[in-house]
Parts: sequence; structure tokens; C-alpha cells
Amino acid sequence: MPVPVYPSGTVRALLGTEHVSEATRAALQARLQAPAYEPQFLAPETFALLEAVAARLFPQPDRLEQSIPLAPAVDQRLAEGRADGWRYDALPPDREAYRLGLGGIQEIAQSRFQADFTTLSPAQQDAALQLLANGNPPGTTWQTLDAGRFFEELMAELTETYYAHPLAQEEIGYAGMADLPTWTRIGLDEREPREPVS
Repeated sequence: MPVPVYPSGTVRALLGTEHVSEATRAALQARLQAPAYEPQFLAPETFALLEAVAARLFPQPDRLEQSIPLAPAVDQRLAEGRADGWRYDALPPDREAYRLGLGGIQEIAQSRFQADFTTLSPAQQDAALQLLANGNPPGTTWQTLDAGRFFEELMAELTETYYAHPLAQEEIGYAGMADLPTWTRIGLDEREPREPVS
């Protein structure tokens, strides 16, 4: 069965219609027009590390002109001291977990490749992240920080950030943000007129 491909711009076009509330429109347009971001919580080199990690976990080779920025949302949330709604009790609070975990990723890179994570080749970065995902990477950080849980927390937040962006929603044909007046066609293979057609 072929994978649906939605015409470019269909989800963005919905933002200009009466089917999207003003609050939703404002939030999604802000994500589309995000200005350059300066880290507020993480040190610049740690923020660059988070960007490199996010780029390997969510590669975007088809979006060279406008990739979906993931690290800014994490840094801004941490700067504001907001929780993301959950955390494992095996992990410290988010701010500490991210500082330790990102430092631990650097330890993995140094231990395995004797270089900073940001200078590694894509294949080496993937290998370092695979060690983290496997739950038992090298480095003293991981003796006190649960590697598997940290990786899961990191992936969950980056995934949520990615799919909250209009370009990712367009990629999968998601039109759920266009909920005015209501969704009435909810049966199998039924489609509202405003939904993109593959």
C-alpha cells in the first residue's frame, strides 16, 4: 500500500481559514516563523550539543531551507522552569536531568571516539546515541543517571516538539488543529472537506 503524500502547503493553508481558532493559529504561525534562538538555560556549547543530538534523532534532509527547530523548545521550557507533564522518579528534576544527561552524551563520545559529540561523523554520533538507548553506556554520569530512562525522556520531548510543528503535521497530513466548527465525519474512510487528500 503506498504511503500517502499530502500536497505541500495544505496544512499551512488551513491556518488562514475559519476552521482554525485564533489561539491555535497564533501558536502554529509562531512555530513557522520562529526567529533565531539564543539559549537561555543551557550553555552555548551544551545547546549546540542538544541541537546535534536532535539532528541525529530527527534527521531532516528534505528540509534544508527550513528545518523544524527542536532544541529551542527544550531550552526555553527548562529556562522557564516548566515541567513537561511527567518524569520518571528514577530521574532527577528536568533541569538537572538534562544537564547531567547531555554531559553524559559528551562522555560517551569521548570514551568511545576520543572527541566531542558535535565533531563526530553522523555514523559515530548514531553509535554513541545507540549506546545511550541501549541503557548501559560508558561514563561516570550513567552510574547515577538511568541512561535508558533519560533517553526515553529525551525522545519523548523531541517527538512531541517535532509533531507540534506545522511542517511535521503537513508531512503526515494531520489536520486535527482545524477543529472549527466541529468534526462530524468520523467513520471509516470519511473525510471532512477541509482535510488534505493524499
